[in-house]
Amino acid sequence: MYFATLTEVPILQGLIGSGMGKGPALALLLAGPSLSLPSMLVLRSVMGTGKTLVYACLVVIFATVTGLVFGTLFP
Repeated sequence: MYFATLTEVPILQGLIGSGMGKGPALALLLAGPSLSLPSMLVLRSVMGTGKTLVYACLVVIFATVTGLVFGTLFP
């Protein structure tokens, strides 16, 4: 999902108010800007497709693990 700069904060505030957990919210905050379409296009042009895919996979994995840990420690 593409968010303009700093618009993800009020969107996540509304989602948390609607019952979204803090762990998934943190994961979205970490992964959202890193995996936006403009970022992916620039990274692909600079690093190539293979390295961009590895980068995207690592961002997803680490954001997910961080969200799970944070959601477990701070429910």
